Amino acid sequence: MEATRWLGIERPFGLFLGMARPSGSDAGVTGPRVRAAAERLFAKFGYAAVSMRQIAADVGIGAGALYHYTPDKQTLLSRLMRDHLEELLDAWDAVDPGGDTVARLEAFARFHIRFHLDRPDAVFIAYMELRSLEPGSFAAVETLRRRYEAVPEGILRDGVAAGRMQVGDVKLGAMALIAMLTGVNTWYRDGGRLDRTAVEEIYANMARGMVGVG
Repeated sequence: MEATRWLGIERPFGLFLGMARPSGSDAGVTGPRVRAAAERLFAKFGYAAVSMRQIAADVGIGAGALYHYTPDKQTLLSRLMRDHLEELLDAWDAVDPGGDTVARLEAFARFHIRFHLDRPDAVFIAYMELRSLEPGSFAAVETLRRRYEAVPEGILRDGVAAGRMQVGDVKLGAMALIAMLTGVNTWYRDGGRLDRTAVEEIYANMARGMVGVG
C-alpha cells in the first residue's frame, strides 16, 4: 500500500482519504478480483494503455480503494508475472516423472502445452510485457524464467550424457523446444480439427524428433 509521512509518522495513503482498511474477508475476495481484472485488461489492451482507474472500474471499486490491494501498476504487473512463473514451476515439480530422459522430455512437452493453453492471458503477458518491467522487477521475473528454462536444458543434457539424445547445443536446443511448444498458444483453438490430447501427442513426437529419438 502506498504510504506517506506526516509529523514523521508513516501512514497508509488510504487513511488520508478517509478510506477504511478492507476486512480480511473483503481482501480475500477483492484481491484476487483485482489481479484477475488486471491480467485480463493487460492482455487485451497492453500494460501501457491500462490505467489503475480502469482496473478499479472493472472490479467495481473506487480508484482510491484499489491502493489497498497494490501500491501501483508496476507492482501489480510484476506480481502477476511472478505468480504465473511460480505456479508453472510448482506444477512441473508435481508431474515430473523423473528417471528416463526420453519419458521426461515427452512429459515436459505435454505439460508445457497443457499448462499454457489453460492460461492464455498470463502467457501473453509473461512474454509480451517483459519490456514493461522496471529493472528490479525484471530481475526477479528473469530469475524465475531461467529456473524454468533450466528444466528442458537439464533433460537434454542428461539425455545426451546417457547416449539417448543427439543435441548439438543443449542451451539452444532447450530454447528451441520451449519456443516450439509455446507457439501452440498462437494458433490453437478448442473445437478445431485437433483436440488438446492430439496436439500434445504430436508435439511430444516432434520433441523426440528434435533430439534424434525415433
